[in-house]
Amino acid sequence: MPVYNKLIRDQILEIIAADGLSYNARTLKPEEHLIEIKKKLYEEVKEFDETVTRQDAIEEMADILELLHAALAVFETDFKQLEDVRVQKKTKRGGFEKGLYLIDVEDK
Repeated sequence: MPVYNKLIRDQILEIIAADGLSYNARTLKPEEHLIEIKKKLYEEVKEFDETVTRQDAIEEMADILELLHAALAVFETDFKQLEDVRVQKKTKRGGFEKGLYLIDVEDK
């Protein structure tokens, strides 16, 4: 019997049951949920880093975005507030579209 001990998508238990398999699972407390979201984010970012095709990269980015939505729910906020903060930071400091890479800064 494989042991997973990790956060899963909301419909995975139904999929497992539909395959005629049994499982053990539980609902996480909010503080545990956030910890597991963070762990899963690291996992998904690693998978994104390892992608070689456009489609695989998009799939992994979708997983990352889904986890961000889950984290927002834990913090009782929404994507609009996150987007507002993103836009404010971009307006003040810029985005990452230009691909600028800082090597060093000369001391005064």
